Amino acid sequence: MRLVLQRTSEASVSIENKKISEIKKGLIIFLGVEEKDDFSDINWLVNKVLSLRIFSDENNKMNLSVEQVSGEIMVVSQFTLHAKVKKGNRPSFIKSARSDKANDLYEKFILELSKVSKCKIKKGKFGADMKVAIVNDGPVTILIDSKNKE
Repeated sequence: MRLVLQRTSEASVSIENKKISEIKKGLIIFLGVEEKDDFSDINWLVNKVLSLRIFSDENNKMNLSVEQVSGEIMVVSQFTLHAKVKKGNRPSFIKSARSDKANDLYEKFILELSKVSKCKIKKGKFGADMKVAIVNDGPVTILIDSKNKE
């Protein structure tokens, strides 16, 4: 699994000009599922996301987690995170999981996050054409890949 997370002061998801989800201070997570992913990837990523100290403390140092600042979390499915662009000009998504598997792991990621986090969890709509509005705070943007645990 691969995710891009951004620290945000606000974010929302709209479908056909109707807002379906929104958060204030917190994290927006774009989640891409690969065919090789399974539940162990979810556990590792959930723990990593909740442990990241990327919010400022009283000394303006990134020292606090999303839970410590009472932040919210929004998760949006994004299969394009597994795009391969080595050949040609059209991205290949051959490593992205099939829709049924990707949706299953996306929902399980959200469920696991909800179980272990004190944060309010929101989400986009899997497979939909979404418009995502983000105010990236910092900006802080971090890429995490469960197959490359650095």
